[in-house]
Amino acid sequence: MMTKRLSPFICAVCLLLLLACSAAPSPDEAALAAAKESVQASYEQLLAGHYDEFLEGRSGTSEMPEHYREQLRASCKQFMAQQESLHRGIRSFSVSDARIDSAQKLIQVFLILNYGDSTQEEIVVPVVKQDGAWKMK
Repeated sequence: MMTKRLSPFICAVCLLLLLACSAAPSPDEAALAAAKESVQASYEQLLAGHYDEFLEGRSGTSEMPEHYREQLRASCKQFMAQQESLHRGIRSFSVSDARIDSAQKLIQVFLILNYGDSTQEEIVVPVVKQDGAWKMK
């Protein structure tokens, strides 16, 4: 008998929980998630040694001259070599936070670099919306 009375109550609670979980994110939440995902994807390319793909995650790279792009590729390669000699390389990274900076019209993504020597460093990556996509500044 008790089961029949609780059943509609349990169904109602489950329905409310389901509706609460399926609520669409706010525009700010969606922007933060997209910016985090963009930085994560770009840094995965950097760790893999795919410097052109990493540069595609930066704003303004589609218009830059090839000689400047080549300098940026060399800079990426040099940065990774430097991290190898200083910290036994970057082993992984994780996005720890993201905040909207409405004054500068960008999102600041906080990225933790995990080095091979067991140290960590948090950096801030500014991200802007360009041509409908979030790109590193």
